[in-house]
Amino acid sequence: MLGFLIRLLPFWVREPLLIVVGSVLGVRIMYLAVTDHDRVAAGLGVVFLVFTAIRVHGVVRALRARRNPSPGAAEGGAADAAAQPQLQAALSHAPARPQPLPQPLPQVPAGTGPGPGAPEKDHNAWGQAVAAVAVFGALGAALWLGPRFMPSDDVNATPPASCSDDTHEEPPKAYQQKPRPVTGEDLCTALNRPDLAKLLGTPGEKATSASGSDNTAPLTDGKVARPEAQVAFDTYTVNVSATYNDLSIDQYVKLMAFGDESDIKTLKVRGRSAVLSTDHTMKIEINLGGSGGSGGPVEQGPLERTLTVALDRGDRGGYCEITVWSESGALPNDAALLGIAEKVLPKIPERPGR
Repeated sequence: MLGFLIRLLPFWVREPLLIVVGSVLGVRIMYLAVTDHDRVAAGLGVVFLVFTAIRVHGVVRALRARRNPSPGAAEGGAADAAAQPQLQAALSHAPARPQPLPQPLPQVPAGTGPGPGAPEKDHNAWGQAVAAVAVFGALGAALWLGPRFMPSDDVNATPPASCSDDTHEEPPKAYQQKPRPVTGEDLCTALNRPDLAKLLGTPGEKATSASGSDNTAPLTDGKVARPEAQVAFDTYTVNVSATYNDLSIDQYVKLMAFGDESDIKTLKVRGRSAVLSTDHTMKIEINLGGSGGSGGPVEQGPLERTLTVALDRGDRGGYCEITVWSESGALPNDAALLGIAEKVLPKIPERPGR
């Protein structure tokens, strides 16, 4: 149906239309093929450009034909003019024939158009071509630039997880110490950054959950504050905690000799003592079926990579832990943890000297 309607258009409208549409589609498809490295799209773009080149060639030939009429007609007119004297000479020697009486010419009603032999009114080909190119050039520009100004599909997509929580419980007494420890909400706000996925090497992902809690360190009878926050993505999960005890990083490294940590590496982060280590997460299965429910044994979960940094430059006690893991067991490189530490640590005030 569309092809039939296009064939009904005049030549000087149809051809510029096909040229504009073919060139816009060809260039657009070639651009997408180069950016996406798609050979099929590149071949399709070449087809559109070749089609457009053929149409341009046809329009150029038509314009030349209008400017320079066919020389055959001019030569025929000259031959008729040369043969005219000979015809007159032959007629002068021929016997005279009686001439018929002139007949009155039929009256043409007013308002009727020219006869079949009369030349048609010359159309303004250049005007049609310019108008067609302008109209369909505007359409092509709208198709090209439309995606940049139209709202994308991400507008209606699920927004990233937020740290806001409607429940505001009073933190434990350990958070009333001076200087006051950061809260889980503070850590969550510091961790749930717009560029966190990019730091992890997965820039296209959005946080699926984010939370913070005001916990206390185990085996301390609630006297040591240990706030933590966690942000989860489809690929990785990041946990940040701050422990306000008297354990230094040097003592922490010595304790690692009694654990299962591996790939231990000491370093400095923002002028503070730090250590990188690898360990297994714990996997706990809880069966809620049956009468009372039962849980399976505690098993080793996937590997996790942890960066532990002192809470002050003098390493006088207390530390911040940044841990990353994934369900698949894959881990990001250490640069991801160092990048997260560079963003989170400035939000945790250093502990003053005691």
